[in-house]
Amino acid sequence: MLLIESKGGAIACMLLSLLFLGTWPAVLAFLERRGRLPQHTYLDYSITNLLAAVIIALTLGQIGDSRPDMPNFITQLYQDNWPSVLFAMVGGIVLSIGNLSTQYAWALVGLSVVEVVSSSITVVIGTTLNYFLDDKINKADILFPGVACFLVAVILGSCVHSSNASDNKKKLGQLSSGCIVTSTDPEKGKDGMVEAAFGTAEFLIELENKRSIKVFNRSIWLGLVITFFAGACFSLFSPAFNLATNDQFHYLKKGVPHLVVYTAFFYFSVSCFVFAIVLNIIFLYRPILNLPKSSFKAYLADSNGRGWALLAGLLCGFGNGLQFMGGQAAGYAAADAVQALPLVSTFWAILLFGEYRKSSRRTYILLVSMLLMFMVAVGILMASSGHRK
Repeated sequence: MLLIESKGGAIACMLLSLLFLGTWPAVLAFLERRGRLPQHTYLDYSITNLLAAVIIALTLGQIGDSRPDMPNFITQLYQDNWPSVLFAMVGGIVLSIGNLSTQYAWALVGLSVVEVVSSSITVVIGTTLNYFLDDKINKADILFPGVACFLVAVILGSCVHSSNASDNKKKLGQLSSGCIVTSTDPEKGKDGMVEAAFGTAEFLIELENKRSIKVFNRSIWLGLVITFFAGACFSLFSPAFNLATNDQFHYLKKGVPHLVVYTAFFYFSVSCFVFAIVLNIIFLYRPILNLPKSSFKAYLADSNGRGWALLAGLLCGFGNGLQFMGGQAAGYAAADAVQALPLVSTFWAILLFGEYRKSSRRTYILLVSMLLMFMVAVGILMASSGHRK
């Protein structure tokens, strides 16, 4: 199998993972803003997310000869390693819950703030757990100042959202009641007028009319609560995967090799897939946040945006796989540097969705401060990389 053993190779995996993991949320948020039901989108996403794990396992996990202490993927499927498999599956379940939660939080709070806050919580809790699970191979005097920077980013992220919400409320308050836009055409409104400019009150109303999750008159705290819950879930999946691959509690029988990263990722993705499918089928018939009811038949017939949802699943699947490959080589605490994904997500949020356009000076200052703190934190975290023997 392909083994990533050098620090340089691990960092390359992290950087590529960062790009993928920062892009797929923007794709799902884009579909929600175009009116596609999140249940439909997440079902499509889950299929290719599992497919990515299968592809990685059958290619990278099967390259080269199998060794007794490092068996190939298929060889390891038949071994008695269920304690480690269960840890991997628990990691997949909490990741699935976190991803599902953020899908609703993006609409309520905004893509960039959700990603910053949830990723920062992931680092503050998850990186600390991984540091001790990894036998302290990362440099503590570098690692924990980076964790502190992530914590500051959480606070700044909450301030950004609060300030931006106030800006939007002020814009809507200045708009006369007769200016509601109900455009359905991507280029023109219903009356033939050009689509409203990013950041204007008319744009906010037009977006509300298009999107599947209605956000007007909802408390900002609901979105922040969902975001913090998602961050708590995300903080547990990497430590669970760490336990699956390194057996720190010595649950495996003597002579049974540890799960290789590809086998662990396969089981991780299977549990993520099964949990997501079951939960989203329930949400089809019993939706939350006042979404319209749907059905499995309606989901199968809804091909609008399906290609984008399938692409998002592949990006997330390969992104997670690369993160774990880098973590097994350089330490999972350092691999949490991929939580810099909000830097990528914020770029897409501003470019594609017009977030923070025409906002106040205070919001811009807070946004720039948040992103700068985030970049500092990520650089420090990568500098703490160690080397697993």
